[in-house]
Amino acid sequence: MSPIISPSKLKNLFSENLVILDARAGKDAHQKYLDRHIKNARFIDLDKDLAEVGENPAFGGRHPLPTVEKFGKAVSRLGISEGSHIVIYDDKNGANAAARAWWMLKSFGFENVQVLDGGFENAEKNNFEFSSGEQSFEKATIIKKVNWLLAVSSLEDVENELTNNSATVIDVRDSYRYKGESEPIDLVAGHIPGAINIPFSENLDENGSFLKPEILKEKYLKLLENKPEKLIIHCGSGVTACHTILALAYAGFEIPNLYVGSWSEWSRREGKEIVKGI
Repeated sequence: MSPIISPSKLKNLFSENLVILDARAGKDAHQKYLDRHIKNARFIDLDKDLAEVGENPAFGGRHPLPTVEKFGKAVSRLGISEGSHIVIYDDKNGANAAARAWWMLKSFGFENVQVLDGGFENAEKNNFEFSSGEQSFEKATIIKKVNWLLAVSSLEDVENELTNNSATVIDVRDSYRYKGESEPIDLVAGHIPGAINIPFSENLDENGSFLKPEILKEKYLKLLENKPEKLIIHCGSGVTACHTILALAYAGFEIPNLYVGSWSEWSRREGKEIVKGI
């Protein structure tokens, strides 16, 4: 199953197993959901369901992964079962939290998981049916898992791989953040020494939809030519990085490693080198 679904396909998808998740994030995200969402969508919270926010981002970053057990409880609360076909959207073309939810659900073991191309805005353009308020649905049986199935890298892993030139570390933040020209979120501007910059926005066309798989594949093959095949993807806090992981999967690449702590961890960890410029 393609990790991306078009609005037209979702609009014409009729399945009793369909679960639509609204993954819009930000301080007003839940209120936006209550005000208006795709009909029958269920709200998934970035900070409560998709992360285990700790006291010190120097250890784990701003959005560390929750335990598999905790995520399993969230999955069950949302009424997601083994046979569910899950479609996720946000209002940032997948870069807000939809791609992170996709990565976590895939890593939890779900096969039928997709992100809505173009997100909430594209649903509006395609005249989807919307509703408001909380949605009623039945909880599912708690699904027990032991470990995440997809590969993650720790700060130490990233450091070792770069030292040994055994992996390509991709920073998907906007170029001005990578170059250290300014930093709107984290405490220090700059980037991890040795990381290359491929902004996640380059996965999208001028309309905010994902580039076609063959175009993405050609693009990344060219950008990664003569570089170590192992890929580690990071961003500011391990959320937007999943957008590029999603794009790579859509293009037919193996799903790369996610550095969850990302810049929010590296930049706060005492003694870690920080580079500015290219």
